[in-house]
Amino acid sequence: MPAVFLKDRSLLSVGGADAQSFLQNLITTDITSLASGEARPGALLTPQGKILFDFMIWRDGSGYTIETDAGQRDGLMKRLTMYKLRAAVTLVLVAEEGVSVCWGEDEDGIRDAESVRDSQGVRDSQGVRDSRFAKAGIALTRRPGRHGDCAEALYDALRIAHGIAISGSDFALQDAFPHDVLLDLNGGLSFKKGCYVGQEVVSRMQHRGTARRRVVTVSAAAALPGTGTEITAAGKPVGTLGSVAGGSGLAIVRIDRAGAAMAEGTPLLAGGTPVALALPQWSGLVFPTSSDEASA
Repeated sequence: MPAVFLKDRSLLSVGGADAQSFLQNLITTDITSLASGEARPGALLTPQGKILFDFMIWRDGSGYTIETDAGQRDGLMKRLTMYKLRAAVTLVLVAEEGVSVCWGEDEDGIRDAESVRDSQGVRDSQGVRDSRFAKAGIALTRRPGRHGDCAEALYDALRIAHGIAISGSDFALQDAFPHDVLLDLNGGLSFKKGCYVGQEVVSRMQHRGTARRRVVTVSAAAALPGTGTEITAAGKPVGTLGSVAGGSGLAIVRIDRAGAAMAEGTPLLAGGTPVALALPQWSGLVFPTSSDEASA
């Protein structure tokens, strides 16, 4: 089982008598259904429904731990504090920096991953299972602190292969809707719980079926150009390249435009590099092929 230390991850602790209701009424994740030992993705949105902060969240005793990018931590803490008002909630910056991830690839691995072994082979029952990877059949656990020394590129390659996007590398904060990064399909976005910040906008997108931008995997026979490179079809923009690892990458694209181009046999290019696009298999999504949708 590979074990990778992600040094640029930070943790917040949310506790107190009102912790559950506070978070439930604020973030995209339905935490009332969050099982012990499970980590789910989530986001705090702008009132316009775009992702202001993205993170992983899991139960920690009677409270919750939020794992986010180190660059987001202070801003997220400030925003949560602003919303707290007089609620019986405690918000604490966790001193331990970084998170380790360890993974396997089958159901036996999912069970085995619940007892994570660190780089010295010592059994440790700590660690929470990442629901995003579980959707793709990958047993990946997350654990605060350094418990592995494999290259971070291994984790990035795993993310890319299974269409799991992260802010900074794949999308800019305040620029993407939850649907764009598949939060509606990986357990990070609830349409059944009550109101939360930005809920009206994302619910309208869901019920009207207007989500056209989606994460796709990108492959090429040669090395892909850098993050931020525009993907085009017949000279028209389709999307933007995100994480890149050799000839593989992620992108957020207009799947209606990409689908129409693929149906017509129009080459897709990242810069000048021919590419093939695929929707993550676990998502159940398919490319629309209607030229009418492509012009929407």
